Amino acid sequence: MGRPRVLYLTGWTRSGSTLLGNVLGELPGVLHVGEMHYLWKNGVLGDGTNSTCGCGAPVTRCELWSSVLADSGAGTPEVARRMIRLQRAHLRTRHVRARLAESRGAVAPAPGVTEAVDRSVNVYALLAGRGGGRLIVDGSKYPAEAAALLGRSDVDARVLHIVRDPRATAFSYKRAKAYIDPMHPARSSGFWTAFNLMSELVGRAGGERYLRVRHEDLCAAPRETVARVMRFAGLDGEPPVDPTGRVALGTNHTVTGNPDRLSSGETVIRADERWRTGLSVPEMAAATAPALPVLARYGYPAVPAR
Repeated sequence: MGRPRVLYLTGWTRSGSTLLGNVLGELPGVLHVGEMHYLWKNGVLGDGTNSTCGCGAPVTRCELWSSVLADSGAGTPEVARRMIRLQRAHLRTRHVRARLAESRGAVAPAPGVTEAVDRSVNVYALLAGRGGGRLIVDGSKYPAEAAALLGRSDVDARVLHIVRDPRATAFSYKRAKAYIDPMHPARSSGFWTAFNLMSELVGRAGGERYLRVRHEDLCAAPRETVARVMRFAGLDGEPPVDPTGRVALGTNHTVTGNPDRLSSGETVIRADERWRTGLSVPEMAAATAPALPVLARYGYPAVPAR
C-alpha cells in the first residue's frame, strides 16, 4: 500500500467537524478517527473527559485502536507521556510559522518534531490498512500539526479548514458541558480568530492541498458541500447524504470529539440558529469584537440578524 491519504481538519472548535467527519466515514474505505491528537492523552492515559472510542469501548480496549497501538508500539504510558510533551512543545498554534518553515525546507526541524510526526504518520499507515485505505479523516484541528504534515513525503496530507460564525461558537461555549468548561464569548472569539488566521497561513503553504468551507454552507447545501469536500479529498462516488441533509450514520472509531459522535442512526444536517437570540447584547458584542477584523473575509456580518 502507498502513502496513507489524510484529510486533516483545522479551524476553531464547535464548527461541525465531528459531524462532517462522521458523514465522510460512511463512505467505503474512509475512516474517521476523530481528534487523533488526543490519542495518547485521552486514549492511552485516559486523562480527561470524552475519551471513549466512538464504538463505545475504552480506546485501549477497542478492537481497532488496541491493535493499532500494539502494532505501533505507541500504547504504553511512557510513549503517551512523551508524545504529550512533544505535542505541547512543538504542535500548538504558536508553532505554526516554525513548522511551515520546516515544511518548506527553509530550516531543519526542531529537536522532537520529527519524532512526534513520525509517530502520528506510523499510526496513519496502520489505520490505512484497517479500513482507511482510501482516506483517513483526522479532526484534531491543530494548524501547527497540519503544517508539519504538509512537509512529509510519506503521507498524502490535505487540509480542510472549517469556519463557523464566531457568535455561534461562542454560544456553544456559553454553558458548561460534560466534556468542556464554559468560556467567555470574548475568549472564545479570540481563539476563533487565532486558529483561523493560523489555518489560513497553512492554506497559503498548502496551495491545492487546502480547502476552506463554512459550516453554514454545509448546513444550507449539505449534499453539494460534502461532494465538494469529497472531490478535494480525492474521493469519487456519491455523497452519503440526500438533498434534504439526511444521512444514516453507523458506528465509528473516533478517539474523541463532540459526544454526538457516539450517536448513530438517521441524522439531519441542519443549522442551529439558537445563538441569534441565546446571546445577550453584551455577549454578542463581546463575541464580535475580537473577530471583527476578519469577519468580512468569511462572509459574516458585523451585526448579525437576531
